[in-house]
Amino acid sequence: MKPLLAALQFLTICPVPSRFQCGEQELRRSVAFFPVVGLLLGGALAALDYGVGFVLPVLPASVVVIIAMLVVSGALHMDGLADTADGFLSSRKRERILEIMKDSRTGPMGAIAVVCVIVLKVAALASVGGATRWAVVVLMPVAGRCALVVQMSVLSYARPEGGLASAFGKPRWAVAVALPVLLATAWWTARTMGLAAAGLSVLVTLLFSFWCRRKIGGFTGDTLGAACELAEIMPALVAAGWRWPQ
Repeated sequence: MKPLLAALQFLTICPVPSRFQCGEQELRRSVAFFPVVGLLLGGALAALDYGVGFVLPVLPASVVVIIAMLVVSGALHMDGLADTADGFLSSRKRERILEIMKDSRTGPMGAIAVVCVIVLKVAALASVGGATRWAVVVLMPVAGRCALVVQMSVLSYARPEGGLASAFGKPRWAVAVALPVLLATAWWTARTMGLAAAGLSVLVTLLFSFWCRRKIGGFTGDTLGAACELAEIMPALVAAGWRWPQ
């Protein structure tokens, strides 16, 4: 129970009672529950989308869902995307990239990345309707949280001084839990299309992780956030372009 609460505490703004506060050991074990937290968030967001759909057209309803997706995580992952874009697109050497990413101020590249990702999410989700829409809303947070597990399992922590994300170690064992949760959710919600979306989200995460290794030699908390944001887009994009029977 504590590892799940630790995952909930780390990934969301949901308050956890003080008697359930978790230490480093529970935090390490919580990695396998990241996609489970994503599934809980996806269910809540799908319920929100269903309710908002009664009073708003599809475009503003999509905006509300994406905003809620940001709020529930405290915009932690989007902040990581902004910092990663500022560092990676600066054309500097590894040490300077890490310094830029550590700076709390958002530069032009970070701002552009945030705008592009939000606009793409809203546009893709708004183009999905009918029974497929709820499946996409559920699957997006699961894909994003699974991306965290995948990146941590294939890379080492990049900063020599350590950091919060370094506490998770290299949890390759957690992939054996996280990927089945993602695939099961994908098949349950959208059958073939869901599996295609899940596969693409994992592929994008691996490609981005390869880029992280080339740029800074591993992952940081910021690149984890960026991986989550990129993977979250994939289910909506696949659904928007899907033309085959499920």
